[in-house]
Amino acid sequence: MKRLFSPWRSEYIESFHQETEDKSCVFCKAAGETPEDKDSLVVLRGEFIFVLMNRYPYNNGHLLILPYRHISNLSDLNENERLEIFYLLELSIEALGKALKAQGHNIGTNLGKVAGAGIEDHLHFHIVPRWNGDTNFMPVLNDIKLISEEMSKTKSKLVSYFKGLNK
Repeated sequence: MKRLFSPWRSEYIESFHQETEDKSCVFCKAAGETPEDKDSLVVLRGEFIFVLMNRYPYNNGHLLILPYRHISNLSDLNENERLEIFYLLELSIEALGKALKAQGHNIGTNLGKVAGAGIEDHLHFHIVPRWNGDTNFMPVLNDIKLISEEMSKTKSKLVSYFKGLNK
């Protein structure tokens, strides 16, 4: 029998079953980080919105687009935030296509816990890059998702692409 290890999943699973003293928002903490911070998953900072790699991705390159402000409803976005979210969604799709060769993308948001929001108090959009043949039997039979590349390598590719746009 072969075994596949994904130790990062245990951290995610355990986070649902334990009370922590630190009840602050992980997205608000990330809002203060930069792409240059070693342990940060931030790949791009805009004026009102930033782009963050998902720590528990569905696929390699899974990104989150979110406002710096701690808001939970679409109606709470101001005009500048609305415009920049869609601009960074478009830019992120371009980056995933060029830097990671993504062939398609799933984009969405889960509004509220019953809709599947893991972090319901801080509005965020998901961009999940897709490739032909990226689904296989593992999630169906074993509840396992294979991520094909180390996150730091993916981050480096995306940060390099975004930095190249500013030149």
